[in-house]
Amino acid sequence: MKILMPLPQQDFDPSEAAVSWSILRDAGHEIIFATPAGQIAAADPIMLTGIGLDFWSRIPGVRQLKLIGLLLRAKPWARRAYACLKDDANFREPKPYADLRLDDFDGLILPGGHAQGMKPYLESKPLQDLVVAFFEADKPVGAICHGVLLAARSISPRTGLSVLHGRRTTALTWQQERTAWRLNRYAGRYWDPDYYRTYREGAGEPEGFWSVEAEVKRLLAKSEDFLDVPRNDANRFAKTSGIAFDSLDNPTPAWIVRDGNYVSARWPGDVHTFAKTFLQLLATPDK
Repeated sequence: MKILMPLPQQDFDPSEAAVSWSILRDAGHEIIFATPAGQIAAADPIMLTGIGLDFWSRIPGVRQLKLIGLLLRAKPWARRAYACLKDDANFREPKPYADLRLDDFDGLILPGGHAQGMKPYLESKPLQDLVVAFFEADKPVGAICHGVLLAARSISPRTGLSVLHGRRTTALTWQQERTAWRLNRYAGRYWDPDYYRTYREGAGEPEGFWSVEAEVKRLLAKSEDFLDVPRNDANRFAKTSGIAFDSLDNPTPAWIVRDGNYVSARWPGDVHTFAKTFLQLLATPDK
């Protein structure tokens, strides 16, 4: 099957894109990439190297030293997947957003990322229109992290509502976004305190108003359709600590929400289970 994975020109999350690509490719599917103008995309360099996340990162001679950077950068398995992704022929020849057509693809994957280069992807009207087409055709769609925000912003001209209106979903939670934001502000990239906030609040708006979780909730039928890990979940600590990541053989730390032919996840710590669940959508679509 042909799976579309649109990306921004720069700053996408390497884990969410590359690991999803690797798992889908290994299952025999072809992944087609797209960028705004058909130029090769580049992942967020800070997430790849960790350089720039420590408070001394602007000092020549010591910027290569990493402490917080080691904690917050992409995991080794994700960096290896990204290194392979960069050599993929389809990745190196992406299509422009304007050339994308629903009938050319069997499924859609929407990765995330938080840096400012994500905005052209999150705000793209051609992409939003295509997302609407996928949902209205009931083709498999997977969205993770800020990718859920792109889906939520996709408004059907038929109903005037988000394609996620009436569906259950998860996404990057405010707890996760706020934790990374505060760590960065007070112990890391002090000259760029909002690195982990793609969108910030304006005067008079409460903190978190433009977080991923808050914006997605406003576009759902009811806020209760945004699902986070229940307090009584037996593996709640692993799922919410921010230090446990899933793997191909261990889904325990992951939190995935499936609603029909749509699957969503929160962050890179869910990505293996997210991609495997998307494979299930392809194999046994909910009709």
